Amino acid sequence: MSIFLILGLVVATLIVLLRLKRSLGFSVLCSGLLIWLLLKPEPHLLVDGVVSMLQRSRTYDLVGSLYFVVCLEIELRQSGCLDGMVKYLQQLTSSKKLSMAIMAAFLGLLPSIGGARFSAPIVKQIAQGEAISCDRLSAVNFWFRHICEFASPIVPGIILACSVAGIPVIDLICHLAWLTPAAFVIGWIVLYHNVTLNEEKRIEISGAQKRKERFDFLLSFTPILIALVLMMTFKLSAWAALGITVLATGLLLKLCRRPVQIADVLIRAVEWRLFRDVFCIFFFMELLESTGLLQALVANVTQSAMPLEWVIAVLSFMVGILTGIVAAAAPGNLEMLSIAMVCGLGGQMLTPTHMCLTISLDYFKGDFFKTVGLCAICEALLLAAYGISVWLFPIH
Repeated sequence: MSIFLILGLVVATLIVLLRLKRSLGFSVLCSGLLIWLLLKPEPHLLVDGVVSMLQRSRTYDLVGSLYFVVCLEIELRQSGCLDGMVKYLQQLTSSKKLSMAIMAAFLGLLPSIGGARFSAPIVKQIAQGEAISCDRLSAVNFWFRHICEFASPIVPGIILACSVAGIPVIDLICHLAWLTPAAFVIGWIVLYHNVTLNEEKRIEISGAQKRKERFDFLLSFTPILIALVLMMTFKLSAWAALGITVLATGLLLKLCRRPVQIADVLIRAVEWRLFRDVFCIFFFMELLESTGLLQALVANVTQSAMPLEWVIAVLSFMVGILTGIVAAAAPGNLEMLSIAMVCGLGGQMLTPTHMCLTISLDYFKGDFFKTVGLCAICEALLLAAYGISVWLFPIH
């Protein structure tokens, strides 16, 4: 059977199950089992997939990261810091749209997949009481969180891709940085189309209240800074850095007379449904590799008569859709690496295996198709803009 026909059946199965309102984890799991059944129905591969998933450090790094990010959110919400931070933002700008976009983008700098869970409650808090759908809130949190990936030197994908291709990170960033403001503008136009939010009326408050809200704002960002320092300076894994950050934040809040019950926080942070979906997605990724689907896909595309630029673009986009991993490009070729990065990130923004999408949909209870549909429009416009730039200004 053709690999593309199998891929089409898998995608169709995923769409049907999601349309039937099955959970994302269950839908992805069934799609993975269909791949196994059509390509390599050997029972040991299922066992091997589970074992391999449980042996990979990335599994526990992600689950631990998500868990501790939820802990941080509970700490900040119970201590009142989250509410104070939103009020401080409202003093800086009366635009709720701008506040949501900026907060999601800024927190997107956190080099952890779980960061989407950190920005979600802030976006929800800002939009509280407004006539904006859960689908759009999911899309806003998801889209704006990723707009800095073209210009940030701490994005793991950029670091890894540059390392593989042998190109300095700064060269790639200088070449792609313009896509960040472009993504912001596109997201603003598409995601806020026909959305009217009430502007916050600036209320005169006392100097003491201003200082309190400013302090809440600083307290809310302190965990992000602690996590960044631990990950970048001490090279700790995301889950370890965030675990230490949870304890440090609890101590800091106690010193600031905003105590929270750490034991209660640790218990309430367990979100079984989210963890279940994460394990299903990781098992799906294991089946992609063990059944040989990814290898067959690469072989079929590379053997085509398409130009190298198109081969890299198609592979990066398709691999991005399947696994959320940016494909490696031709060593030392900045243009090829740029194409791989942009198309790979484009694929990631449309895949149900992207954890940030899973987290956003789970938190806001948004509809998968409506949320991805909005992001697909944004991504199509962004890819079109990049394609035009490559055509007009090729790298020689």
